[in-house]
Amino acid sequence: MTETAADPVGTRPPLTLVKNPATPEPVPADPPAADPVVEAVDRPDNPLADWLSVPDAPVLPAWARSAASVKANAAAFGRLTWWHTQYHGFRVPKYLVKTVLLAARGFFRATMGLWPTLSAQDHTATVKALRAQVKARPEDVDLATRLQMAHFERTRTRRWRFGAAAAAVAAAAVGIALADPMLQAGIAGAVVTPLAYLGRGKETHLLDHGAPPLRVDMSAQQLNDALRAAGLLKSGRANEEEKDAPRVSCSMGPVRDGRGWAVIFDLPRGGGKTASDVLAKREVIAQELGVDEIQVIMSRVRASKGGNAGRVSMWVADDDPYLGKPNPSPFATAERFSIWDPIPFGQDARGNRIEVPVMWQSMFFGGLPRRGKTFTQRLMTAAGLLDAYVRHYVADGKGGADWMPMRAVAHRLVMGAEDDAIEALKAMLAELLVEMERRFAILRELPTSICPEGKLTPEIVQRYNLPVIFVTIDELQEYFTAMEREDREQVINDLCRIARRGPAAGFVSNFASQRPDADSVPTKLREIITLRYSTQVVDRASSDMVLGKGKAAQGADASVLSEDHVGTGVLVTGPASYVTVRADYLDGTGFATLCQKGRALRQDAGQLTGDAAGDVTAAADASGVKLPPILSDTLEVMRHSPRMFTTDLLAGLVNLDEDVYGDFNAERLASELEAAGVKRTSKQVKISGTNAAGYQRRDIEAAVPAEILLAHG
Repeated sequence: MTETAADPVGTRPPLTLVKNPATPEPVPADPPAADPVVEAVDRPDNPLADWLSVPDAPVLPAWARSAASVKANAAAFGRLTWWHTQYHGFRVPKYLVKTVLLAARGFFRATMGLWPTLSAQDHTATVKALRAQVKARPEDVDLATRLQMAHFERTRTRRWRFGAAAAAVAAAAVGIALADPMLQAGIAGAVVTPLAYLGRGKETHLLDHGAPPLRVDMSAQQLNDALRAAGLLKSGRANEEEKDAPRVSCSMGPVRDGRGWAVIFDLPRGGGKTASDVLAKREVIAQELGVDEIQVIMSRVRASKGGNAGRVSMWVADDDPYLGKPNPSPFATAERFSIWDPIPFGQDARGNRIEVPVMWQSMFFGGLPRRGKTFTQRLMTAAGLLDAYVRHYVADGKGGADWMPMRAVAHRLVMGAEDDAIEALKAMLAELLVEMERRFAILRELPTSICPEGKLTPEIVQRYNLPVIFVTIDELQEYFTAMEREDREQVINDLCRIARRGPAAGFVSNFASQRPDADSVPTKLREIITLRYSTQVVDRASSDMVLGKGKAAQGADASVLSEDHVGTGVLVTGPASYVTVRADYLDGTGFATLCQKGRALRQDAGQLTGDAAGDVTAAADASGVKLPPILSDTLEVMRHSPRMFTTDLLAGLVNLDEDVYGDFNAERLASELEAAGVKRTSKQVKISGTNAAGYQRRDIEAAVPAEILLAHG
């Protein structure tokens, strides 16, 4: 899934991740030697080898090697032509005025050029010679007479020349005045055009020189200059005078590729620079090209694609490719989805669809707050909502509203990072580990005809009722910072076991954290995650914490993203595979709708289990009964507690929705709950030996309509 930069649009399939192949069988020791296969043309005894060797070079130019490339370049030429048509079309009045002024200047120049002829000025050699002699010998009367006669002969035709010229102009004026308008326009053009050309001069141009709508006009020389400025080529300029100056050799391009320029080039040998050095200089190269580094996408071209250690693929966008209206997720309108298929995730810089298979994988999402991290993480979980044979375990350390709709589907749902929520998280992980070992025991007993690789299959899922388990934990740092050291180490070890061994048993881990440092998310957990995604972070070190050590130097750097790139991040799928993705958009309302669809699918398939099966609020939503918001929100806050102090309940409600409950106090809370039908059996509760004002969860549940309790009790 490497971010290849210079493939022409439409010439490569969507970027997807393929699961690891099965472990190959052992190779026997000392295999029998085989004779090397050598083509006849390459044999050393072939005298025509040098003549018959076919050069490893493409026959067609880069832009003509595929129909998609021809189409892309033709479209770019069409856009450029249309832009120039508009640009010069709006300037037609200016060009007309400029043409008239140039024609006036041309008429003046023409008149000045013809004046000596019309006026019969004394420029003949004879007249000049006689005049010089008369000046030298003024007393020579005969010489003066000869000068007068010569001057008379020279000026005798002056009158008829002026007369002929005046008559011609008058006749032309009368003829034009009496002619047809179309003919008048043609004559005017025939007269004005040469006069305007004559008045143009060497430095005056009739048309303005408009810059095309491209921020980068890529050329091989410009590329060489940029690499030389970045210190990747030796100093000097590769031109005709300095033919020995080092320069790159382009195996493709530069050519137009979509809304940008694509090029594949090889660094010159002898300079000691590699493709990795080029990737590390991305910011400097972008500056030299006159663009932002987010517009420059580079990657190595590996040997499998005809590359080498010095070959680089580069694509430079005309503008920021990650801005604009977000792309809606296909899940917003989907009715069903199989988790065994690649998940639609987003688009890369050139609009290619990015799909990510998650079976046999574990995922980690990181980045700064309010950059779309949770929305992107929910895309992966959303895929499992539309598959009835996916069982969800969800924990949200923040305890906000982002994951509340999952109560309609989740087998286990833990909200918040309070003491009771931490205990619920520990119990959830223990349940997952027991289930994982149970599944391995079942898979070990199955014959190879049913379970050939010792892993879960779609057939086994339904035949033995072993649904895929999706483990989603958001805001991991909230749990780790709230735990005691022993609990923290135990939870970390449990998560590592699930992420490391769980995929073979059908477990998909989906973790996220805002601060992926060693304290909030330990390295031993992050390093076993296979898929990683990071939205904007503050620096390259933070990017490497999410995406892996050394990834920024390879080009996978989330710190180059800006505040405007909400929902955009760098996706790493392997040691050398990454791509910057603008994730599909699925808002909270759409996610809640998917959760209700998922609940209906599980009810029909008999797969609605755990917390979702007994959640009265989710049951009310599914039945179309609208509970008062204060009632459903209070039940959500008290999900893990049979009783709660009023102060803690108010804090939980504020965390759930600060806009609604930010101004609540104990009196207003009691009033709102009473209006919703809550009758308190006692105003005091006892927790850990302490008595204080509070609420019993059974009192809140008693306010739920009886028909819901009867239907789902």
